[in-house]
Amino acid sequence: MRRFIYPPLGIALTLALWHWLCVEFKLPTAALPTPYQVLVAGVERWDLLVSEGWVTMKETLYGFGLALALGIPIAVAVSNSQILHLMFSPLLIALQSVPKVALAPILLVWLGTGIESKLAIAWLVAFFPIVVDTSAGLQSTPRELLELARSLRASRWQVFSKVQFPAALPFVVTGAKVAVTLAVIGAVIGEFIGSSEGLGYLLLSATSQINTPLAFAALFALAGLGIVAYFLVVVAEWLLSPWLPHSTERNS
Repeated sequence: MRRFIYPPLGIALTLALWHWLCVEFKLPTAALPTPYQVLVAGVERWDLLVSEGWVTMKETLYGFGLALALGIPIAVAVSNSQILHLMFSPLLIALQSVPKVALAPILLVWLGTGIESKLAIAWLVAFFPIVVDTSAGLQSTPRELLELARSLRASRWQVFSKVQFPAALPFVVTGAKVAVTLAVIGAVIGEFIGSSEGLGYLLLSATSQINTPLAFAALFALAGLGIVAYFLVVVAEWLLSPWLPHSTERNS
């Protein structure tokens, strides 16, 4: 019952404190609207929030899917080859060290203002956690399992598909959970730099018009989008690895 009671209670207390601050200190709406004003703005422009949110969701999921499709094979190659590890690990670290906001204008020039540039930024942001966690999981496979598989004359593909990758799956899922929320951030960064649609564009447009309630409604829509994307990864975790103890079970 605590899982169902405490989260709404925490949200209610936060909203109550927010409302009290606005009323007690008589904060102007342009600076900080009350939760009710944000709710009214969200209800009045719900169609706009849904349409722009769908654009950002597509950019997020496409970028995240591309990060998975490229990140996992690269992690497998790097973790199973010492030469590739020595050659490309510094490049991966250097790529992660570059601020993605600095790369966004360059990608905008290369790919234009369409969905391609937002997808590329979302991919760049989500790529590194998947590579790092997948590589760590593959390298932490219990040696006893690998020796047992080899003693049974399993091929390299059988060792990978039956032993190494299933053992690394919890690490892959952990990296995916981090990456999918970062993909939302990457998509919004792309919309900030150059776009005419999406929740990031709506947020900039609302703030430029000093429509702070709508800007906060866009922020809440972004938070909801991130929660939905994270929940999709959790569902995939349950489907792919039902034998593992999941987060809700570990916390009980």
